[in-house]
Amino acid sequence: MRGFISSLGLIALAACSDGSQLGDSDLTQETTQERPAPQTLEDRFAILALDCVHREYPNKIAHVLQSAEDAKAPHELTPIFFGCYDWHSSVHGHWLLSRILTTRPDSVLSGDIRAALSKSFTTEKLAGELAYYTGPGRASFERPYGIAWYLQLIAELEQSDDPQLSEWRETLRPLEDAIVAQILSWLPKLSYPIRLGTHNQSAFAFGLMLDYARTVQNSELEQALMRKSVAFYQNDVNCPLAYEPSGEDFLSPCFMEADLMRRVLSQADFADWLGLFLPDIPNDGSGDWLEPGIVLDPSDGKLVHLDGVNLSRAWALEGIASALPENDPRIAALQAAADLHREVGIASVSAEHYSGSHWLASFATYLTTKRGIE
Repeated sequence: MRGFISSLGLIALAACSDGSQLGDSDLTQETTQERPAPQTLEDRFAILALDCVHREYPNKIAHVLQSAEDAKAPHELTPIFFGCYDWHSSVHGHWLLSRILTTRPDSVLSGDIRAALSKSFTTEKLAGELAYYTGPGRASFERPYGIAWYLQLIAELEQSDDPQLSEWRETLRPLEDAIVAQILSWLPKLSYPIRLGTHNQSAFAFGLMLDYARTVQNSELEQALMRKSVAFYQNDVNCPLAYEPSGEDFLSPCFMEADLMRRVLSQADFADWLGLFLPDIPNDGSGDWLEPGIVLDPSDGKLVHLDGVNLSRAWALEGIASALPENDPRIAALQAAADLHREVGIASVSAEHYSGSHWLASFATYLTTKRGIE
């Protein structure tokens, strides 16, 4: 384990999204307030999110300038989601904190979490986010990865009966509505699946979006996603698992597709489909059929993606296993591989390098709290 440093008053080294390293002049000292000592693994993950959701720099913005007036600081462009290095990481950092409140409301960090989310989730700041998202030339902004995580954030708040979380859910609704409308416009135009192992992958985003649609009972969005998932993936066979992972993946194209299809197909149909799609899953209960990704330089913003692929593989493997009939002989091997990837993935979640600390805790929390299969 590279060491989980729970006190984050450290110099954080961030990596640019193109994989280049920041120079010495870009190192930033982050001094954090005194907080209660973490009591659980999720508390440690929450500390990482608390220390980045309002940290504006270093920052990588995916921003198209329409004029000189668009040259603004990140907090002016997107007043809520300006931290954690990029917009989507800020969104799932806020999701992580919301998730802790819904799964561990007695966390020793609950007061700090509520204070941070109260600072972010205001009507005024949401209006700024909405203005940015609906501005000219931004129809594809953070599509599909970031907007899928935003809907996951909404789903988290939707499921809570905590009055404060319900209030935040209403505060965030206008941007939710704009995102859903944009997705419904985009889906009919998407001619092919996006099979990358990074942000643009369609299977992962569809899974998060489906979970959201079912949580808020949006049948129009659910049916649109179901139709597109069947059209894109139902006839897929022999996924080339030997080609995974590529050197910058944080999502498995094969396992994320299977994790989506277990949400779409009946149990019997999914069991049959999986046999054709991933025919080499063993029946002997072994876990060594799937090797975890290896990261040789966790300070490199692209290479560290492979720590994420271990975490996301683990939750996908658990999700796939959960959807099979209980006597299916593949379950033991799926769970053994998930356990191996979980161990390696969680060991990588550290505050040592901002290139990983600004996002890996969200993936770890999704895994450990079983968000996709609860």
